[in-house]
Order: sequence, then C-alpha cells, then structure tokens
Amino acid sequence: YYFPCQRWLAVEEDDGQIARELVPVDEAFVKKDSENDGQSPATLGLEQKAKSTTYTVKVKTGDKKNAGTDANVFIILYGSKDDTGIVSLKASKINKNKFERGKVDEFTVESVDIGDLKKIKIGHDNKGNSTGWFLEWVEIDAPSLGQCLKFPCGRWLDKSEDDGAIERIIFPAELQTVEYIPFVPYEITVYTSDIFGAGTDADVFIVLYGSDGSCTQQKSLCLNKREQRMYFERNSVNQFIVELEDVGDIIEKIRIGHNGAGLNSGWHLDRVKIRRLLPNGK
Repeated sequence: YYFPCQRWLAVEEDDGQIARELVPVDEAFVKKDSENDGQSPATLGLEQKAKSTTYTVKVKTGDKKNAGTDANVFIILYGSKDDTGIVSLKASKINKNKFERGKVDEFTVESVDIGDLKKIKIGHDNKGNSTGWFLEWVEIDAPSLGQCLKFPCGRWLDKSEDDGAIERIIFPAELQTVEYIPFVPYEITVYTSDIFGAGTDADVFIVLYGSDGSCTQQKSLCLNKREQRMYFERNSVNQFIVELEDVGDIIEKIRIGHNGAGLNSGWHLDRVKIRRLLPNGK
C-alpha cells in the first residue's frame, strides 16, 4: 500500500490540520524514489522485531507500608515452546521512580515466539536501601496471541517477611484471562519531505481503516521522546514494525497525525508505505 501525502501537518501551515486521512494509490503513481525502493531501509533490527513477539507487562506494587523496592527487578516469561530468559524491568513507561507503594508500572518486553504463556518468574537482586517488595499482581498483554493474562501474587518478596523468598513463580488466574482477536504486525515506512522545516519532534500516530468498517486503535509510532527527536527529520525515511488489530486484506485509508507538542512541531509528510507482515516476518 502507498499513501502519498505531500502536505503539511502543522497548525501554522496549509489548512492547519495536524492529522490527515490518506487513501492508497497504485504503486505506479509513486514514481519518485521508486528506483531506491529496492534498497529498503529495513535493518536487521527491524527484521528481528518483525519475527518477535511484543508483550506489555504491568506490575502492581501493593499499598502497604514499605511495599516499594529500590532493588533491580527481573522477570522471566515461560511459554509452551521456550522462555524469554532473564529480562530486567528497567524503564517504566508510567513512573520515573518505579515499584513505589500502590503504583502500577508498565514495561515492554520483546522476545522470540515462546508459544502460549504458561507461568512467570519475578524477583529482585536484594540490592539498595529498601529492598523488600510487596507484589500485588502482574498483568501481561500479548497482542499477537490475543491474550491478556493476570498473575496474582499478593505476597512479599523480602528476606525478612513471609517465607523470605525474593523471587516467585506465578501462574495465571484462568478466570481473569481476557481473550481477543490477535493483532498482526504491519511494516510502516514514513517518508518526510525534503523542504525547509519539514521535520517534527511531535508524537506521530497512525490509525488503519479496513474495508468493513474495522479500524485499529490510535498508535504512536515512537516509543519515547528520544525516538521522537531521532525520527521524522527532513528528507528522512523511517520504518516501524507495529502490532495492530487486523483490519483485513484491504486497507481502505489511514489516519496519520501528531499531537502538536514541542517546538516547530509542524511536519511535512511526503508519503506512507504499509505492508502487512506474514508469520516469520515475511
């Protein structure tokens, strides 16, 4: 699919819109850069991402005195085929100071296909000032499996509380498992125009619409502010692998825009190219 745009997404340019709906055109219409398209900007990292599964891991610290921890927390996801190995839970998407009393933290975990999620192991290294931790629950959302699983704990991971364990194996609560239609990976390539001031550091999002009235959620293409600064520069080509709801074989249109945040947020978008990926990243 090719979605030419060649218009501003800027409050102070064009019609002032910072979101546009684009409809696909035949590839033949997109003559510019067609000779370069053989050299796709796909990197090994993106190919890996296309073949991997992304999990959203939410962790709830209990609302008890001294429930929070400063220790380094890790998790291992065990599936029917494989496990993820030890994954450090370092960058919470919600809180700068993670694992505080009564708070929920959110992490992204990427791994090869481990099959159906069977259990997790979560724990910490007992390092730091206040290391004891009361873990309420862990929730793991696996869009490519179409499952969101809840792992209830409600226990201390503390050498001086409960049984003294600082790591626990937890199984999912079957009654709390939510099932939905699995997401599929799309390869989204964004071409920013080569004109003065074309680039943006705003938060760029996309929505895909299928022919039967189905549409995906609104999804940010960048994971964080650093990526927003790196991508969508003048005359750049940026490629993303994004897991979204399956809108079917025909993409009727897309909606792409940004939040208008930051200095010089106006963006001149040349075009967007989208490919739905098959299993194994093909």
